Amino acid sequence: MTRDKNDALLTETIRAVEAAGNTLLARFGTTPRPATLADLLAGIQANDRAVEGALRDALLAALPGSRWAEDEEAEGALPAGDWWVADPAEGNVNHLHGRPGWAVTATLVRDGEPVLTVISVPLTGETYSAITGRGAFVNGRPLEVSAKRDIAAAIVASGQARPGEARPIRAAMIRSAERLLDTTLLVRLSVPSMLELIDVAAGRLDSFWQHGSVRAGLMGGALLVREAGGDVTDLRGHRWAVGSPDFLAAPPALQPAILAALSSNMETLA
Repeated sequence: MTRDKNDALLTETIRAVEAAGNTLLARFGTTPRPATLADLLAGIQANDRAVEGALRDALLAALPGSRWAEDEEAEGALPAGDWWVADPAEGNVNHLHGRPGWAVTATLVRDGEPVLTVISVPLTGETYSAITGRGAFVNGRPLEVSAKRDIAAAIVASGQARPGEARPIRAAMIRSAERLLDTTLLVRLSVPSMLELIDVAAGRLDSFWQHGSVRAGLMGGALLVREAGGDVTDLRGHRWAVGSPDFLAAPPALQPAILAALSSNMETLA
């Protein structure tokens, strides 16, 4: 695809994602806080229904021949071709509880690689975007990962890929957090992963790692961090791909030390 076509597609994607974000913003704080799990699940479904249809139609129209990845909680590689991987309410739980930390995201995956991403954060009025080889931006301003080199000064984060993770993944999460509590300045555990990766790309957070590979929460953030100058690998140091079992994003100067701190946890998933 030519540069002009990429620019036009990015413009259309931004328009679609921001429109979806405005729909979600209009719903923010309009319903009682969920009191039960059933309330929460119903609210999640209602938010998704309010946003997803229009977002899907706009993105598919913007790139004829592209396809829509239906399950935002899915893992693993996608078939060849152009696929939209989107989350119409990233951080839905936060939205329903009246908290910040939610967004609308859409990432174009071409033959297994994220090549374009847009993330709208309506509460702050920020739109993050990246195209492969063109840099990462927020509202048109370039992003750059942290310049830190000392792991002892690092602020790092992780979170659940999904509720109800398998026991080996839960065990690895706990051990990883313990290891980094010993070696970094601060460790935070939060969801959703996309909002944490935005902070890594913007240099507000030094690193993010995750066990598990729900792709909708990682793919756009991986592209954003890479285009902001960061390294994105699995927890063995191999280049992260859609089917990788775990994830690490960090500035190049910090990545080896963080990998070393996490390496003793890999046997829990062997």
